Amino acid sequence: MKTKRKRLSREEKKERAIVDLIDQMFIIAGHDVTYEDIKDRKDDWFTQWSMTVEQGEEFKEWGKRYLMKELRMRDKQAETEMQWINLQWGLKYSNWEDYHKLNSK
Repeated sequence: MKTKRKRLSREEKKERAIVDLIDQMFIIAGHDVTYEDIKDRKDDWFTQWSMTVEQGEEFKEWGKRYLMKELRMRDKQAETEMQWINLQWGLKYSNWEDYHKLNSK
């Protein structure tokens, strides 16, 4: 007999979303790291790995779609939330200067 899974509360869904987003960020950036690897660290773990600006944009777009589906956020709300998530937990960009030199011409 199958047991029913408990429905997650809104807060539990948000906590699950952070884990999923951080895991996906590492996948997109090509690093073999998960949320479980960094969750208890108090150092500057987010500067120890990097991603390109293009990977960062891919991550923000993926996260926006994820938040719209899983947390039922509207488009603009999910986009703003991803900007905050990227600011708080995002990896440093490895090609920030080169990217802006190319795009400023």
